[in-house]
Amino acid sequence: MTSTPSGNPRTGARPTMKDVAAAAGVGLKTVSRVVNGESGVTPEMAARVQAAIAELGFRRNDSARLLRTGRTASVALLLEDISDPFSSALSRAVEQVAAAEGCLLFTGSSGEDPDRERELALAFCARRVDGLIVVPAGDDHRYLLPEVESGTPVVFLDRPGSDIDADAVLSDNAGGARQGTAHLIAHGHRRIGFIGDQPGIHTAAERARGYREAMADAGLPVDERWIDCGTTDRARVAAAVRRLTTGPDAVTALFTANNRITLAALHHLPAAGRPAVVGFDDLELADLLTPALTVVAQDPTALGALAARRLFDRLGGDAAAPARLEIPTVLIPRGSGEVPPGR
Repeated sequence: MTSTPSGNPRTGARPTMKDVAAAAGVGLKTVSRVVNGESGVTPEMAARVQAAIAELGFRRNDSARLLRTGRTASVALLLEDISDPFSSALSRAVEQVAAAEGCLLFTGSSGEDPDRERELALAFCARRVDGLIVVPAGDDHRYLLPEVESGTPVVFLDRPGSDIDADAVLSDNAGGARQGTAHLIAHGHRRIGFIGDQPGIHTAAERARGYREAMADAGLPVDERWIDCGTTDRARVAAAVRRLTTGPDAVTALFTANNRITLAALHHLPAAGRPAVVGFDDLELADLLTPALTVVAQDPTALGALAARRLFDRLGGDAAAPARLEIPTVLIPRGSGEVPPGR
């Protein structure tokens, strides 16, 4: 025979605040204050309520709170790929801010698919999250306009949204690529190859722009054959590395425009006449390679935290015009970007 906890005689039913009040021998208002973290309850009485909550297994009904306050105490984060180390760091930073605000974080991955992005974003909104942070995959975000107009704030992260007026928190992609390319130029390189992501992606286009600007600033021509942009597929990157680093017109250095491209490129660098390499995005164990990898490092923790704080500022009533906020990158020289030409 299954026993029922004292104070909750309704077998199989979830305990309510009335059950907790009866078990603790206090009024319903006292239980409500303890459950909602309000003042006006003595420590002794709060301890009795907490003991009753533990005994009965009481859980607050957040649906009731939604009806009362219009808030679910939850926000959502839509990433490109949660398994990617950069995305994981973004998620961890957003979650830490959300936890400090007493909110749950729901997370999903679009897989760089605009239709999946839209589906997930609207599913989160249908579940009444209080706010949404999106790493965009698509190039048309007008589908979010009804949500924004109804009071759900949206912050774009890593890439700006399109066709919508909303906050965006970004890295200085062009500035970082310009600095990384200038670093190669400063070490004597004039024939510098650029292996980038698909040019329709905002970050990819900005990094390609930074590369071109650095070459132009140094008065160096850019041979379009030195630029190879496309998917991050390893076979594509391997073909780009072979083409750029072999033959009479081989480049002496490579700028690889994201961590996936850098990893693929490192597997296919020629053993003889190895070019200098600067990668955009840091890699785990990059300092243990030979030579250690020189990178332009983003700060995903700062990016995620700033996006989350911006979202909670909006939830707190900040009605300032939407802004584009940029976080600088940092060049970390470790050896691979300091290899001289002709080595």
